[in-house]
Amino acid sequence: MGEGGTRSVDRLRDSGGVDYDAFEDRVHEEAKWLKETLAAGSFDNDGTTLGLEYEFYAADRTTGRLRRLPRSLLAAPGFEKELGLHNAELTTGVHPCNGHGFDAVRTEVAAKLTAFQQRAAGSGLRLVSDGMWTLGPAENTTRGYLTEATHEEGLTLAVNVSNVARYHGFASNRRSIGGHIDVPGVTVDADSPGPVSLTSSIQPHYQCRSAAALPRHLRHAIRLAGPLVALAANAPFLPPDLYDAPEPDREVLFHDGWVENRIPVYEDMMNPADGPAKVRFPEDVETVEEAVDALVDDRPLVPADIEPGGRFDDAFVHLRHKHGSFWRWVRPVFEGPTEAAANVRVEFRPLPGQPTIPDTVALVAVVAGALTGMAAADHPVADLPWKQARENFYAAARDGLDADLRWITADGDETRDVDRLFADLFGVAAEGLQQEGIPADRARRLLAPLRARVDQRRTPASWKRDAVRAELDAGLPPSQAIRAMQRRYVDRQQRTLHDGHLTDWPALDA
Repeated sequence: MGEGGTRSVDRLRDSGGVDYDAFEDRVHEEAKWLKETLAAGSFDNDGTTLGLEYEFYAADRTTGRLRRLPRSLLAAPGFEKELGLHNAELTTGVHPCNGHGFDAVRTEVAAKLTAFQQRAAGSGLRLVSDGMWTLGPAENTTRGYLTEATHEEGLTLAVNVSNVARYHGFASNRRSIGGHIDVPGVTVDADSPGPVSLTSSIQPHYQCRSAAALPRHLRHAIRLAGPLVALAANAPFLPPDLYDAPEPDREVLFHDGWVENRIPVYEDMMNPADGPAKVRFPEDVETVEEAVDALVDDRPLVPADIEPGGRFDDAFVHLRHKHGSFWRWVRPVFEGPTEAAANVRVEFRPLPGQPTIPDTVALVAVVAGALTGMAAADHPVADLPWKQARENFYAAARDGLDADLRWITADGDETRDVDRLFADLFGVAAEGLQQEGIPADRARRLLAPLRARVDQRRTPASWKRDAVRAELDAGLPPSQAIRAMQRRYVDRQQRTLHDGHLTDWPALDA
């Protein structure tokens, strides 16, 4: 049985007894209060702030293979459990959107991660920043590890999923996830959410100055999603033993495969088989009330009967619980432990973990800078049709910087030229950072790692593909080539994690 088995069964049994209609009635009541409070200005703030959620997976320091994390390590400051027993999530504090704020995010991530790595070394582990792991555990096949589950009293308990009733409830309640992955060369069936733990991501948070500004910021973020996924993609391969063929061919690996497999894997696994998609590209909203209504109308998977505590946002505690499975790639957040700290945020969710901390901070900077700059300039890309923004997103996840992306520049010109697209995007992001008080030269430096990716046509996914091609050309079979690439990725990351950039990495060791 998985972590905390008997307690998990008890909690799941309790959650299964919660009446869906009664839960939804509470959600509607709380949403009415939230909309009234938003209209009253209680969630407005004087400035913009930043935050970051950063997911990692644990690997053996010697072999690079996936390892479960001892639960004691998750007591480290700033870390908490994530879905898989091999996952950990680092959460930063809230920082002002200025030069010192970006410094603080980088320093905080580095400090917390260093402390964790020092403790993990005693267990022969290290945390890896990545989009998807490809070196499975030594004690099981990858498929066995991801899908292993026990079944008691009609409940499904994934063996390698953290002891959180909500996680296990995704597969045990009468409304359950789809549990199927079908990407080029790989099919997986599971009766638990375990296979989602293949993935890890970074999630920048951008606090709006006013609740009324949220729809405009969401509209811009939705149009940023495609280009930034193209730039950040870092999941071009799955673990070799998951492929349907023992040795997948180049056509599957390079032509058919996506550069950001996190997107289809997450959507395939977590979208219910018998209801509307929950993991999907988000729709535009015209008002903050519509943003609340979209959450209210989302179909719940695991209802709960929650006793409110003393937080200000416990006035909508059931709505917040529902938000936990509102899996749009860009979503609003309404939160605040006190009324003075109440805020509205954009959570930007489509980005994978990155090779280095400076690369991660550059992505936080481009999101924040672009959201500020686009709103201030009334950037014409807001007029890019939603359908086209959606097509950009999935094209970027498939083909990265080679995708056919469409954009509207600050001059109002439509373009499909990748250099012109990113010149415009970086330009408005730099202007936004300057509007937040960051000097022009510092704004350019913050965005420089991403400009270099465009100039070199290099992303984490393309680096991985180049490395695998080189191993194949040297005579290795595909399964060994992917594993060799992954070990090289982890080795290169350990050398450059705190001060380097992807664009400084060679495809092969010099």
